[in-house]
Amino acid sequence: MAYLSYGQLYKTKELLRSGIRTKATVHSFKTHNSDGTTMYTPTFTFKDKNLEEHFYESKVSSHPRPYDLGEKVNIIYGRKNPKNVKILSFWGLYAAPVILFMVASPLLILGGAYLAYRLY
Repeated sequence: MAYLSYGQLYKTKELLRSGIRTKATVHSFKTHNSDGTTMYTPTFTFKDKNLEEHFYESKVSSHPRPYDLGEKVNIIYGRKNPKNVKILSFWGLYAAPVILFMVASPLLILGGAYLAYRLY
């Protein structure tokens, strides 16, 4: 998991280095129920450097709505692949590496402590 976390961090770093920054507009919200609560998943539209319109659905759902309809949001997309999109915010960029490393950390500590105990 720590290796996957590093891989995700590296991909984000490369996207920030070579990606194209633009603004996306909140187009709509997809809804679903989770434990009796309505969760909202924003869908965005943006135009790439060739003025071709693209749709992007956030990977994160929340309650309440994180944005208003028509709101402009800063995003970055891949120069070669406009489907590779991330919202320019801490959680938009680093949610996957942080969560993976949070799960991996206790396992690394326990595994390291066990190995240290076995060696000494």
